[in-house]
Amino acid sequence: MKTPISIRRGTVAAVFIDLQEEHRKDKRYLVEDFDSILANVQRLQDAARRNFVPLHHWAYIVDLAEARPFHPVDDSGKSAFSDKDDPLTAICHEVAPQDDETMLIKQEASAFGKNDFADKLKAAGIEWLVIAGVWTEACIDATVKDAVARGFRVLLVKDACGSASAAMHQTGILNMANRLYGGAVTNTLDACRLMAGDTVSVWQVEGSVPLRFTFENAARLYAEL
Repeated sequence: MKTPISIRRGTVAAVFIDLQEEHRKDKRYLVEDFDSILANVQRLQDAARRNFVPLHHWAYIVDLAEARPFHPVDDSGKSAFSDKDDPLTAICHEVAPQDDETMLIKQEASAFGKNDFADKLKAAGIEWLVIAGVWTEACIDATVKDAVARGFRVLLVKDACGSASAAMHQTGILNMANRLYGGAVTNTLDACRLMAGDTVSVWQVEGSVPLRFTFENAARLYAEL
């Protein structure tokens, strides 16, 4: 259901996940409608900077010497994606961090892996995380669920996330929405308004697993979030 919320200034940070060149240049890992996603991320970043919301930029970069078990490799023996020597791991220039913004590296799906990211956010008084990036059902899903488990409220910006197809993205958002306790799903415009201190009506989970989606109704339910 949609309910009005506001976010107290000084308690929100913005987190951008894996907005890397490989998702528009490597045919194996293209994200559908990636240019539109980047444009929406730019709007979020501009709003965050205007409203003194800290920005945290994450990139997935794999060093096989430290990779998880069973990590996929290509025919050359390098990581099948996001290899540390691949220039396409660079953050897309339109959404790259500015000089005073945090650039962070991970080599697992979640931004809350073997690091002190959560501790630093909590020490800074952060309660809400505006989350955007790719891929919806993979690194976004893992980051969102870990954020909730660590006590953060997540503002999931559905049109600033993406995956290989609309179906993967939409069902990924619906799956997270069913379990986004304490947080909300919204769009770029309303996320920008919330960072500016406005009160906005957003979709919040009520009860247990309210969105029973099927192949036939997933797109409609997604549009209603």
